[in-house]
Amino acid sequence: MSTDLTASHHSGTELHRYAEALLANLAAGAAVSTTPPKFPDVTGYWLAPAVEALVLLMRGEDALDPLGRAAQLDGQRTALFLCLALAVSGQGDQIHASWLGIAFGEMSADRPVTHGQRALWLAAARGAYGPAGKIFVLRKLDSVAAPSEIEPDRWLSALIPHEPSIVIPPSLVDFPELAELPELAEPVQAADQLSRLLGRCVEITSTREGTGGSPANRAGGPSAAWAEGEPLTVLRHLIGSGGPEGPMNSLGGHLLADLQSGSDPHLAAIALHMATPVVRTAAERLVRATQVDPPESVTMPLLGHRVVLRPEGPDPESLAAAEERVAVEGVPVRGRPWPAYALLVLAIAALVAALVTPATLPLAALALALVAAGGDRLWRRHKRERADAEYVTAQISELRELAEGAVWALHEYARESEKRVQTAVSDLAELTRVLRRGPRAG
Repeated sequence: MSTDLTASHHSGTELHRYAEALLANLAAGAAVSTTPPKFPDVTGYWLAPAVEALVLLMRGEDALDPLGRAAQLDGQRTALFLCLALAVSGQGDQIHASWLGIAFGEMSADRPVTHGQRALWLAAARGAYGPAGKIFVLRKLDSVAAPSEIEPDRWLSALIPHEPSIVIPPSLVDFPELAELPELAEPVQAADQLSRLLGRCVEITSTREGTGGSPANRAGGPSAAWAEGEPLTVLRHLIGSGGPEGPMNSLGGHLLADLQSGSDPHLAAIALHMATPVVRTAAERLVRATQVDPPESVTMPLLGHRVVLRPEGPDPESLAAAEERVAVEGVPVRGRPWPAYALLVLAIAALVAALVTPATLPLAALALALVAAGGDRLWRRHKRERADAEYVTAQISELRELAEGAVWALHEYARESEKRVQTAVSDLAELTRVLRRGPRAG
């Protein structure tokens, strides 16, 4: 939207300075009390009569003559300039009904949204043009029908991002491994996702509507730092200041960004209105996902061994196989106690030698020491074997307790499933009511 003022450089410079000062006053909320200087019309350039018309409109005076001249030179830019300037000044209710249509132009799902269209979209969403302005933007967006071009999961990701990897229901708190099984996890995650979707939609539709005042700077910073698409930024580009324009986004890109947490709440309400059919379909799909009956059996790792669990109890065969593996793995292979046997054999040999040789006492003492050493080794081995047996018994007992506890957890999960379905159906009904209400016009 660059400006060509080469035909009258001095007049163009003065006009440019006056327009910048006028916009600064509008952004600051200052009243326009002085009559604008008479700028000679630059050949083929619309700004001078448009500025004159704006000042007269804000002062409540007749502006038909400058309006006609500006519209003949560039009707769309004149309409866009007046619509945005009046919105920034808090006098958006003074625009003519036809100006919005001229300023907005045509919109298509396969073309980027211009910064001017986005600025009008934003101003109308914040209530700058009253209920009629918001209805106008809604109809413009509805006519394009962009939501069908975007995958449903992208809408849900925009509304409720950062989905937890696993949701553990109260019934499975003591057995989180069960909560990781897909057949048990999917209904719980669907119910959680539906609940969060409802909460986000309620948050968006509970936004307090604008009262027709000037659009606030959503960033809370100086006007010069407003983002592309903000009315004042577009106005500055429109009069030829503010540097090059930033990149434009597609209609779908704007809608997805508006739905994200932290976005402008008024824009989010309009974006949710556009996404309503997709959101409702996704919510119905989530409800169906919660209505899946609990599985007749699940296979769960217990103490590192897979056991089949059924409502009537652990599967006997899989439990017996697990107990057998516990017994085998719990007793290390030690072989026979050959060192102890060797000591005892040597002790017998020493004792025989003591009986047939003169060195009776020393050999008898040696035989006694060898017997003690061999017996000690056998006793220590017996203690280890008994400890192994006790460990295996304890592991098998724990395995059985865990299996029984997991079965009871599955029973509780089944009872929760009924409540979960009822809650999901209720959430869907509430979500439908919230979506039907849609963005209020004012």
